[in-house]
Amino acid sequence: MRKSLFIVPLAGLMLTLGGCAATQTGDTYSRAEARSVQTVRLGTIESLRPVRIEGTRTPIGSGAGAVVGGIAGSGVGGGRGSAVAAVIGAVAGGMAGAAAEEGITRTDGVEIIVREDDGNTRAYVQAVEPNQVFRVGQRVRILTVNGTSRVSP
Repeated sequence: MRKSLFIVPLAGLMLTLGGCAATQTGDTYSRAEARSVQTVRLGTIESLRPVRIEGTRTPIGSGAGAVVGGIAGSGVGGGRGSAVAAVIGAVAGGMAGAAAEEGITRTDGVEIIVREDDGNTRAYVQAVEPNQVFRVGQRVRILTVNGTSRVSP
């Protein structure tokens, strides 16, 4: 019985955190960007570097972890010991939930240095997309909408 009380909230936490993962790939648009006019610039890739894009840290991860930890901790002991265990479980769960959220939403990225046709050199960072390979010397498009830019072949 106690095991199911712990597993159900933990599964909910994982589903919640998975839903928080925002995509930062070059081929993903937010709903607000979908029907907006974009500025298009052209350029040539000068260099590429793999980077790590850190995950999100919202109150959802720590809050869900605290709830799960508090529930799990309250099942330990009885009376006053149960209350202390619930508090300790909530704190530990909050920390674990925040770390889990950051780890789940962390992604591999690429820093793309582009010399644009107007002579400016700019760096763009975006998540790595499956089946998309950039190469130094490749001609690319830089699409910008609402201050967000993406590099596209």
